[in-house]
Amino acid sequence: MTADLSQLVKAYDVRGVVPDQWDEALAEQFGAAFVEVTAAEAIVIGHDMRPTSPALSGAFARGAASRGADVTMIGLCSTDQLYYASGSLDLPGAMFTASHNPAQYNGIKMCRAGAAPVGQDTGLAEIRTLVEQWSVTGVPQPAAASGTITARDTLTDYAAYLLSLVDLSAIRPLKVVVDAGNGMGGHTVPTVFAGLPVDLVPMYFELDGTFPNHEANPLDPRNIVDLQVRVLAEGADLGLAFDGDADRCFVVDERGEGVSPSAITALVAARELARNGGRGTVIHNLITSHSVPEVVRENGGTPVRTRVGHSFIKAEMAAHGAIFGGEHSAHYYFRDFWNADTGMLAALHVLAALGGQEEPLSALVAQYDRYTGSGEINSTVDDQPARTAEVRAAFADREGVTTDDLDGLTVTAPDWWFNLRASNTEPLLRLNVEAREEETMKAVRDEALALIRTPGTPGAPGPSGV
Repeated sequence: MTADLSQLVKAYDVRGVVPDQWDEALAEQFGAAFVEVTAAEAIVIGHDMRPTSPALSGAFARGAASRGADVTMIGLCSTDQLYYASGSLDLPGAMFTASHNPAQYNGIKMCRAGAAPVGQDTGLAEIRTLVEQWSVTGVPQPAAASGTITARDTLTDYAAYLLSLVDLSAIRPLKVVVDAGNGMGGHTVPTVFAGLPVDLVPMYFELDGTFPNHEANPLDPRNIVDLQVRVLAEGADLGLAFDGDADRCFVVDERGEGVSPSAITALVAARELARNGGRGTVIHNLITSHSVPEVVRENGGTPVRTRVGHSFIKAEMAAHGAIFGGEHSAHYYFRDFWNADTGMLAALHVLAALGGQEEPLSALVAQYDRYTGSGEINSTVDDQPARTAEVRAAFADREGVTTDDLDGLTVTAPDWWFNLRASNTEPLLRLNVEAREEETMKAVRDEALALIRTPGTPGAPGPSGV
């Protein structure tokens, strides 16, 4: 019987419950299929702190070696450390992690040499097809000569490379609280921050894939409460929160207030443009604040808007030779990091910017945080296209309003905009609204939600031409 991998192989990675949805035997087949599809002679593998990660990554390595590939195991690492290894060693790579998902989950993020993404359109569908075939026919006979499996430590080199991209030599001393959420930030931060003029206050640095303190997803406000309290208690200059595999970083200012990832994107974009002589392209997804393209233009750069999702960002980074890219989800992408995302490098940029002047972080980022936003609001609906069509009909003909369909429906007016996107996996519509004034944002938000949640609700003009 053919294995059904439809619930396991996602758009960008492999992710599911262990052992209910996958196990070491399946991981070994994925390793063999990965080598077949990439035609790799050698690969690099890393894993996070989840209890199942060492065994699953070891099985993947055996599968890869059985197809003749030499395997370098870098052991415990963050996802961006795996990207560093893939880029610096010029090898395809596999990272075993389920990011912020609960402990019973695990997954594989795969990339080609140079950290180039592997997604549905870039090899993942072919890998799935092979594994499904082999569930019926069995894996082909091993290669004539099996590959080797060796260990290598890349943490020190990873840290040194990141620090070579940001000048922190002259920053003022900073007190920084870091919440690693029992994830891989607890492994990488001590090495990266070693020697910097930083008074580090660690929180939940113990590696524990059961996440005993809180979910390792800093975009959920509930998961940064401890960090906010500690920043205030310590009188710290800022706080940093990493997700489970430490590829995303969320920032808290000296008041304990969360800093919008869009503001961080704008800040880093300005710094990267300055580092490149005031020239370059910056990629941002369409949920990102309008502050981002404004700041990019003001600093001499060219903003390029794209769909939500790291595969789209990375594709546009490559197509435009972009120097930097950012998403509202706190993913930050750098040309000088093989177009891959690294929350740690973004965090270092924040430290450099803050430590290079005397103002507090709240004042520094105010220039990059120019609008008020709703955040993402999810609504369960029975007919996503019909609800979207009602919203379009209610707004499209208003004076000064434009619409586009790059990723869902985006409606734009002179002083506000919103995007409405359908979930690919759930019966949800996701709404994001932004405006110059909070009153306008709330009026647009409430009118759109009424249309989404109550079929047939007529739209009514609101403040500021809403």
